[in-house]
Amino acid sequence: MELQELKKVIQILRREYDRLNAPIEKLKAQKKGDPLRALICTLLSTRTKDETTAEVCKRLFERVKSLDDLLEIDQKELEGLLYPVGFYKNKAKYLKQMALQIKEEFNGEVPNTLEGLLKLKGVGRKVANIVLVEAFGKPAIGVDTHVHRICNRWKLVSTKTPEQTEKVLTQILPKEYWMDFNRLLVAFGQTICKPVKPKCDVCPIREFCEFVKIKVS
Repeated sequence: MELQELKKVIQILRREYDRLNAPIEKLKAQKKGDPLRALICTLLSTRTKDETTAEVCKRLFERVKSLDDLLEIDQKELEGLLYPVGFYKNKAKYLKQMALQIKEEFNGEVPNTLEGLLKLKGVGRKVANIVLVEAFGKPAIGVDTHVHRICNRWKLVSTKTPEQTEKVLTQILPKEYWMDFNRLLVAFGQTICKPVKPKCDVCPIREFCEFVKIKVS
């Protein structure tokens, strides 16, 4: 896929976003643009479906409303609130350690830089980049399995890992497209361009897709 085609694809996905009614929007609603909530939600969503994470976050935020609440909550109670997200026991530990780091190293404020976020326990590049976009309005590209898969299907990149995909995308994609690239491709990947049996017959960008061309040929 050429850059000019990609620009057209992004415009189409922007128009289609609301109609897709993807699970990502339910999770995004729990973040409310708040840095701490965005950080917690994004961390919990790793290796877990967004619809599951959204329900867990809704329950969690009825109990945990601040950094102090997260510091004070009992570990076992926190684990119970996080179930059934993937690796919920480990994530409970990460949240407790992360809260302590934020209080002691960042004066109680979620860091607003990539370097700062990556210092937090359990936070990788995908989580950090998504938080930068959603909580601080900074241009970044969060590359999860959906973004990695779709970009390779489009032949936009030829990479083995999400980290490699992020590096290539930041080199070829104009910054004006960084902010909503993750949410657009995640919504598209959750509803149309699925890992198994993608719905190519109803895909709104099929005329630009290299994967469809290969299937047809």
